[in-house]
Amino acid sequence: MDGYRQKGSGSYLAGIVLVAVIGGLLFGYDTAVISGAERGLQAFFGSASDFAYSDALHGFTTSSALIGCIIGAMISGLLASHLGRKRSLFAAGILFFLSALGSYNPEFLFFQKGVATKGLLVAFNFYRILGGVGVGLASALCPMYIAEVSPANKRGTLVSWNQFAIIFGQLVVYFVNFLIIRSHANDPALVEWTNSIGWRVMFVSEAVPAAAFTLLILLVPETPRYLALNGEDDMALTVLSNINGEAKAREILADIKATAVEKTEKLFSYGWLVVFIGCMLSVFQQIIGINAVLYFAPRIFESMGMGNPMFQTVLMGIINISFTLVAVFTVEKLGRKPLLITGSLGMALGAIGVALSNVVTLPAVVPVVSIMVYSACFMFSWGPICWVYISELFPNTIRSQATALAVAFQWIFNFVVSSTFVPLYNYSHFLAYAIYGAVCVLAAVFVWRLVPETKGKTLEDMTALWRNLE
Repeated sequence: MDGYRQKGSGSYLAGIVLVAVIGGLLFGYDTAVISGAERGLQAFFGSASDFAYSDALHGFTTSSALIGCIIGAMISGLLASHLGRKRSLFAAGILFFLSALGSYNPEFLFFQKGVATKGLLVAFNFYRILGGVGVGLASALCPMYIAEVSPANKRGTLVSWNQFAIIFGQLVVYFVNFLIIRSHANDPALVEWTNSIGWRVMFVSEAVPAAAFTLLILLVPETPRYLALNGEDDMALTVLSNINGEAKAREILADIKATAVEKTEKLFSYGWLVVFIGCMLSVFQQIIGINAVLYFAPRIFESMGMGNPMFQTVLMGIINISFTLVAVFTVEKLGRKPLLITGSLGMALGAIGVALSNVVTLPAVVPVVSIMVYSACFMFSWGPICWVYISELFPNTIRSQATALAVAFQWIFNFVVSSTFVPLYNYSHFLAYAIYGAVCVLAAVFVWRLVPETKGKTLEDMTALWRNLE
């Protein structure tokens, strides 16, 4: 460890970031597992005799985890400030694990196994909301943790790896869901098995990565920014030295202390603009409509008549993860703004292509390619770059509370988009994607006019940037 302190260690940094991005993987896994399970859930609860499982109830059940995401995001700042980033992530891991087990067996203790009832639906949604709280915490705290341990010249790349992990988690669960269904492909009672058991297996599969994350997070250090803000300078210096080398660590610690003299600064201490921009980045990331595609991908591809919808969904996942790597390897070279603007315009073209295919007779491959272009452009822009901005935009003394607010806005609008997509899509395929395309253009204009470029700036530089704009 003494060698680390003298020169710093890239492997040490990579190791702790790798553990943190498992939280991103769980974020993606938990939010996308519903895409394979929702048909089975609909059939299972549709068999209930004590209530009618309507489309509205199914829409709520499909999106109920997002309520937990909003709660988790809203309390993330409080937990990050009082418990620290590390212990808050440990709590998120526990919630992921409990949610996976509970969603698999919502009958636990109180209900008859395999009998759909109103009470069982409430219990199932409780477990999904519990997991959503974990997602909300992880979505705010994983990028914050990575940003606070990363050197300025690597921060954008390392935070982008968190988005890669989110998309990888979605791809993994798409593939897991595909394999679960395929494992019973020759079973003449496949539909019955899927409706009674298959969806449960999909949910419980998350318990494995959840347990791994919960145990591994105990092995990583607390972030040096949090340690310094709480007067633990020696421990902060140790972590910084292990990452940057001792000489550079002392310089960074001095900068942190210089911007942390007013630990109790209020949310709007740097004016309203920084908070507004952070929140609007979150809002735009959602209202451009990407999660409506991710959550309902199998159903969308089935409606387009393009073969096995689960296979098409896995293919889209592979494309998504490939384009996320574009951001990982270019964010420190090209900057944040060019990627966001380019991605917004590309998404607009993809959305318009899908919209037009619903009013003009075109081969089925056209809307499929358009929707994949739409998704791919999100993956190198709004997917990772929004999280980079949220993790680095705010000054040290308001980061926890400002990040919590921004991420809460993200999950609120995620819920709005996800819960309105099905009725909007059923009302008019053209209107749904035309709206998303128009919003993508507005997002490009917003970034161009208001969002500052933060490439190469330290987290402490944010204090000076926003002080000068007050």
